[in-house]
Parts: sequence; C-alpha cells; structure tokens
Amino acid sequence: MAYQSIYPYTGELKKTYENQSDEYVEDKLQKADALYHEWRNQPLDGRAEILHAVADNLMKHQDELAKAMVQDMGKLFGEAKAEVALSAMIANWYADNAKDLLRPQRVYTIMGDAHYEYHSTGVIMAVEPWNFPYYQVMRVFAPNFMLGNPVMFKQASSVPTTASLLEKYTLEAGAPEGSLVNLFVTYDQIEKIIADPRVSGVALTGSERAGQKIAAEAGKYLKKSTMELGGSDPFIVLDDADLDDIKKILYMARLFNAGQECTSAKRFIVTEKNYDRFLEMLKEEFSKAKMGDPMNPKTTLAPLSSKSAADDLHQQVKDAIAHGATLAYGNLDAPTPTPNGFWMPAVILTDVTRDNPAYYQEFFGPVGVVYKVADEEEAIKLANDSHYGLGGQVFAGHSKHAAEVASKIETGAVYCNNFRGSIPELQFGGVKNSGYGRELGRAGILAFANEQMIMRNPYDKIDLNHTIGGFV
Repeated sequence: MAYQSIYPYTGELKKTYENQSDEYVEDKLQKADALYHEWRNQPLDGRAEILHAVADNLMKHQDELAKAMVQDMGKLFGEAKAEVALSAMIANWYADNAKDLLRPQRVYTIMGDAHYEYHSTGVIMAVEPWNFPYYQVMRVFAPNFMLGNPVMFKQASSVPTTASLLEKYTLEAGAPEGSLVNLFVTYDQIEKIIADPRVSGVALTGSERAGQKIAAEAGKYLKKSTMELGGSDPFIVLDDADLDDIKKILYMARLFNAGQECTSAKRFIVTEKNYDRFLEMLKEEFSKAKMGDPMNPKTTLAPLSSKSAADDLHQQVKDAIAHGATLAYGNLDAPTPTPNGFWMPAVILTDVTRDNPAYYQEFFGPVGVVYKVADEEEAIKLANDSHYGLGGQVFAGHSKHAAEVASKIETGAVYCNNFRGSIPELQFGGVKNSGYGRELGRAGILAFANEQMIMRNPYDKIDLNHTIGGFV
C-alpha cells in the first residue's frame, strides 16, 4: 500500500512515504520487546514524568500537528487543534492516575488473603484509522505506556505525516526508543507482527471489514484484542424533550469532523409530537454548513478525507433515494469550493424504511437520517434495530427519565440530555458489530494487563477444611 498525504481540499499530493522493510520492523520490535522487559523491573513514577512531558510537547507543537492533520485528512484547523489538546489531556490523565488505577485489589477468602496485581504483558500492535489520527493512537499509547506495554502502530495510509509527527514529538519529549513506534507497513507485514510471540495484544479502530480481518488474525495466534468498529448511533428525542436546548448542539452532533465520526448522531429518532419542528430545526442547522478552506476559521464543513470516501458516500445516498428515501434537505450536485477536492454537501434523508439497504448502513459523512416514531417504546425498538451498538443520546424532560430509556438501548454508551464527548475518565467501546473491549478510563489501562491473582495463607499451614470445593 502507498502511504501518501493528499490534501483533501485540493486533491494535491503533498508527500509519499516509502514502506519499511522487514529488517526495519524487526529492529523496532527487538527494541520494543527489550523495553518491555526493562520496564517490568521499574516503578511507573518515571514514566509518569515522561508522559507529562509528551503532553507538554504536543501542546508546544499544537499548530504544526494540527496543520499536518488538515493536510492529511482535511479536518478543520480549529477541530484539529482541539484534537491535539484532547490527546495531551489523555496523556496527562493517565500520568496522574495510573498508580491508583493499578493499585492491587484485596480479596478475602476462606483460603486466606488474596489480591490482584496488574502487570504488563508485552508489545501491543495498534491498527488505527484516519479520522482522529492523534486521539485514537493516544487512547492506546498513554495507558499502555504507564502499564509498561510498548506500542507499535500502523496508521491509515492516508495520514502518514501525522503518524510520523506523533512518533517524533513523543520520542523528543523523552519517551524511550521502542515505546511508540510508527510503522509504514503492508497488511502481510501486520500479520507477521501479530503472529510474533513478542506481541501480546492487538488494538484496532476501523471498519467492520478491517475488524473481521484483524480479529481473525489475533484469534489465530491467541492474542487478546480490542475492536472499535464504527456505529450508527441513535439520537432519540422524546415527547417532553426541550427542543430549544437540543438545537444548541444539533450542528455539532452530526457535522463535527464533517460527519466522519463513529459516535456522531447518525439516526435522529423523533416522536411524532416533535417530528415536524425537529426536522425544520435540523434543516436550519444544516443550512449553516459552509464548505471551504479548512484552514479558514469561517469554514464550517470540511472536505471528506479522500476521493473514494466522497464518491462512496455520494453513491450511498443515491442508492438510498433509489430505494425510496426522501432527500429532505441538500443538493448532491451543489457547487464545490475546489474542482479537485473531496466534497460532500450536508444532506438530510427521511422515509428510510426497513427494506431500504440504507436502513442498516452507516453514513460516514455529513448525512443526517430522520425517523418518525409514535412513542417512547417505538423509539427504543428502532434504536435497537441496528447491527451497531457504539453510542447514543437520549433527550427527555428530565435526565432521570432519559437515563431510564438509555438503559434499554443496546450500546456501549449513552449521553442523557447532554452533548456527547470524550474525556479520559470515561471508557469507550461498543457491542454488536461495533466491536468489543474498552479504551480510556480504568478499563483502558487493564485492556492488555495481566490481572494476576496472588493468594497468601496467613497461617503458613495448610488446612484442608478451608479448601473444600476448591479443587478443580
């Protein structure tokens, strides 16, 4: 595969990066494995200082890192700067909290006193996408750095400059060689890395197809894995929801990052009492989308990440309409700011029925789909009638009621009467075809830990009366 930075605003090829040889990969793997063994005999306090320095260095180079992201995948410059800041926040949080998160847990039993210790397991291979190229790597790197697992990562081939800079400024901040390794490799090389006994786990964020392939490889070699595979998140508006309050977040709920976000609101499910007004509100918010130069602060809708992404999404919307969906807002043939850029205008679809292929698809871009339901029960049923289960939002008159509905939604996370967001304390992950495993929070640092049980007999004498039923 070719690792190329192609500017989505103009279609201009900025830079091509050569694939790395098997010898290069082996050298990096040796260094990462040696570091894992070195770290096992060291306290994590020193790593906390380094991780704080990494966060500081990312913020020191925030503009450069953000601009690289703009040119690699088209993100608005302001959104790109925010992503760098969030990545630094995650690094600081794990540096501050890892010691408590990894503190041994006591268990008292009839056999004696036991406790669980949390140990590193080895090198982690991360396969990451293009839509949040710093944040998604940091979700894996920061907790595993503190645990003591070095991370090798293969970023999407369309964002090679961001991958290179993240590795560069991490090492420049004092992280030892081998702690974070960027790889420009082929899928055949990835399979060899996963198979290597020095690699103990595999993390992937990406498409279902990529997840199936990488999970199969991990399973083949009995490697623990975490998979985050996208979503078609419901945004449920119940009868007593405050529509004026909801309006404040509608634009960002769907069009942040040009709609290229796994947890953005992809399916607006609205009770018939509020449907007409909500649809007009959504049209009004979508009308504010201004395509243009992503470096210009007046631009509100960035280009898509690649030509194929734009072409595929255009065709997906056309197919949905051909199968009966209504184009309620937008113009697929709207003029674009640049002739060779990768553009998709903001559009709204309604009347997507269950027999329409689009019903079960994920629209990865600025496409909102609005559904009318009779009541709360139908809203829950529709929300759960999906192959995905990553996130969601529920809006009701009271957050308690919203939370009661949220507990019936089959997803990994639900935000009640609130805008969705990501902070280090909150774990992230899904169910169904959205994958398995969790990142961030305490779950993130334990994802690839050896949760070792140690039981101590305080009397130093074996008493079989206390072990009845304990033999297996």
